[in-house]
Amino acid sequence: MTDATKADRAYLVLADGTVFEGRPFGARGVTTGEAVFTTTMTGYQEVLTDPSYFGQLVTMTAPEIGNVGVNASDTEAVDDKPRVAGFIVRSASPVASNWRSEQTLDAYLAHHGIVGISDVDTRKLTRHLRDKGSQNAAIGTESPAALLEIARKAPDMSGLDLVQSVSPKERYAWTEGRGVWAPTPGTPPRAAEHHVVAIDYGTKRNILRCLVDTGCKLTVVPARASAEEILALNPDGVFLSNGPGDPAAVTYAVDTIKKLVGKKPIFGICLGHQLLGLALGGKTYKLKFGHRGGNQPVKDLATGRIEITTQNHGFCVDLASLPSSVRSTHVHLNDGTSEGLAAPDLRAFSVQYHPEAAAGPHDSLYLFDRFRESMRGPKSS
Repeated sequence: MTDATKADRAYLVLADGTVFEGRPFGARGVTTGEAVFTTTMTGYQEVLTDPSYFGQLVTMTAPEIGNVGVNASDTEAVDDKPRVAGFIVRSASPVASNWRSEQTLDAYLAHHGIVGISDVDTRKLTRHLRDKGSQNAAIGTESPAALLEIARKAPDMSGLDLVQSVSPKERYAWTEGRGVWAPTPGTPPRAAEHHVVAIDYGTKRNILRCLVDTGCKLTVVPARASAEEILALNPDGVFLSNGPGDPAAVTYAVDTIKKLVGKKPIFGICLGHQLLGLALGGKTYKLKFGHRGGNQPVKDLATGRIEITTQNHGFCVDLASLPSSVRSTHVHLNDGTSEGLAAPDLRAFSVQYHPEAAAGPHDSLYLFDRFRESMRGPKSS
């Protein structure tokens, strides 16, 4: 933010009429989306480029954002682009101080056309979203009345298929592991033991890196790839990625998964967890304000172990709707909602949280090894 803009005013206006005043940050203009908050303390660049945040105005609860700048290596979107609809911060650092920094956060957002707002009382905003629920909003320098009208005309997140906006159009191969960012730096990836087809609903790079490090040869396909196309690639297993929007609206993905279940081992993360739950006969519903952040506690019901996890979701699998053949494996300690399921007879399992972190803790990396082990069983056809 330059000195010339410090006197400028911008507004965040929620659909319920609540107005937050601040200063313009990043690109200038007007943007709309669902206002949400994340409690992660670090990793704002990973947040900005996570395709699961597509269509959302993301509030950072950490007070100072941008102090380490932005670089070309920490993006999570495969195409490197930021995916948020807008960015909301309390204090935007005007200085980027880190040996890896290539530009300031303000310049990065402006370059990519992401409208932001700083100097917002993010504590008050977060409490409001927690109490009243996530809702549509608008950010811009127009009058609050004009922004309120724009916010109220924006489509509701429920019923939205946003996967088609972030999924690739063509299949591609992925060979990059975590390298120096592995838990034990310098550890080479395992030899490619299994061929995995990953369905990209808006995947994060670090998920693909973790699969490579686990010993997977990866072929990544678009969200609309049919079961027949996937099985023709003769995979040893199928991975269902994260992604944005309402899982119940992605009916084509659910239909595809139904045709894959029982034929190949399946592992799903985040949206992939929800889609697997739907394919197995369950239902999903929208949470009041979702789970977003790198400090979310999850209990493994088999071991009693508590994992601190990275999460980013606004929808959830309804545990009561799952058939008896599907068991709950993990739950969120804060509200008891679904964080994992398994259908052992079908060699299918999934988790709602992000074991790959990026950014966040590494408590749950064992799940990638569990997927590898599931592919070592009897070959399915």
